[in-house]
Amino acid sequence: MELPSLSATLPKSLTESDGSAVIRVLSYNVRSLRDDEEALVRVIRACEPDLVFVQEAPLFFRWRKHAARLASKCDLVVLSGGGSAAGPLLLCSLRAFVERTEDVLLPLTPGLHRRGLATAVVRFGPAVRVGVVSTHLSLNARERAAQAELLLERVRSMDTPYAIVAGDVNETPDGPAFGRLASQMQDGWAVAPWGGEHTFTRSGPPRRIDAVFASRGVEVLGCGVPRDLPGVVPPDLDAATDHFPVLAALRLRPPS
Repeated sequence: MELPSLSATLPKSLTESDGSAVIRVLSYNVRSLRDDEEALVRVIRACEPDLVFVQEAPLFFRWRKHAARLASKCDLVVLSGGGSAAGPLLLCSLRAFVERTEDVLLPLTPGLHRRGLATAVVRFGPAVRVGVVSTHLSLNARERAAQAELLLERVRSMDTPYAIVAGDVNETPDGPAFGRLASQMQDGWAVAPWGGEHTFTRSGPPRRIDAVFASRGVEVLGCGVPRDLPGVVPPDLDAATDHFPVLAALRLRPPS
């Protein structure tokens, strides 16, 4: 399903009069920056995110330099992850106040790629605290299901009023790992569909394998592929990487 363009109604970042934080979060598999990096930067900048949940960040030679360069080009800073988290990376704007970060390596299955989580606890405004996790689950179905459970355990252990998880799930919403995440958190597209649905179209049927999940107290204002957002053009989406990004606008209210 592809919805009509709703780009004009997707809220931008702001702090409301009651202290609520409206934030934009972006999930993006960047394929190790092997494609058109300038197109990638244009897409990210046009989305004006407060948080970017990156998958497949560069892992090897000078990976920190590559992550810092991408962040700088997008007027963001590196929050956590990258090579030390086996690929997931978090970037943020200066609007986010960082409380703590941790890079987590998941158990290694012999013969399969190492997977990990980039995690952080950040604050928006004086009182809104949120735990954030960038993830990229396994291509192996059994390992993927186990990683989904470990991811949910990690979210619970962060002990924050709100949580946001985003990344490449490597399966569609009818799969067990995706379904498990969606049973415990809100699947942004399912709750408030906006823009485009399908995030991977390069091989096989178009499908949604990338997602933004939010804990139950978060208000999802819109979530989807930002196809018609001002500044995002199809040639850049096609050239930037082999996945399409997922952009969500979320409202986080201060504790009562």
